[in-house]
Amino acid sequence: MARIVKNVGSEIDPQALANPTLAFLKSYWESKRNGRAMPSRADIDPLEMKEHLGWIILADVLAEYEDFRFRLVGTRVTDYFGRDITGKRLSESYAGFGPAALKMALAVYRKVARDRIVLRTFGKAGWLGQDFLEFEQLFLPLSEDVVRANMVMSAFTFDAGRQALKPRRG
Repeated sequence: MARIVKNVGSEIDPQALANPTLAFLKSYWESKRNGRAMPSRADIDPLEMKEHLGWIILADVLAEYEDFRFRLVGTRVTDYFGRDITGKRLSESYAGFGPAALKMALAVYRKVARDRIVLRTFGKAGWLGQDFLEFEQLFLPLSEDVVRANMVMSAFTFDAGRQALKPRRG
C-alpha cells in the first residue's frame, strides 16, 4: 500500500523566512544573481556559506528533468536521514519512502528547475516514517547559461535539538 503525503505545504518565492539558514540562503542567492534570472554554481562560494553548509544540498539536473543527482549533502541533512545520499539519484534515494514521497520530491525539484523559481516546502515529515520530524526546505535554481537550470541548491532544515534526542536508526 502506498503511503500518502500529508501535512506538507509549499510557497513560491517566499518573502519572509523566519529560519535564519533559509533567510540567509535566499538573500545570498539573490545577491549572486547580479540582475540575472539565477546565479551559476561558480557564483556560489562555500566559504561565504560556512555557517550554513551542514544544511545545504546541491543536486545536478539530469536529462530533461527526469531525475536529479545529489552532488553535495550537508552533514545535518545526512544526520536527519540517517544515511549519506551524496552521488545518488533522487529516485533511488526516495524509493524506500514509497511512490507518493518520490512523486512529490521529483515534482518539487522539477518545478524549481523547469520554472526557474524559488520554492519553500514545509511540514510534518511523518509520511517518511515515525522517526522524522517537521522540516522546512528552500529550493533555488542555478544555471551555467542563465537560460536553463542545471542545478538545484537547497537548504533542508529541522529542529536539530529534537533530532539529537531521537534514538539512532541502526
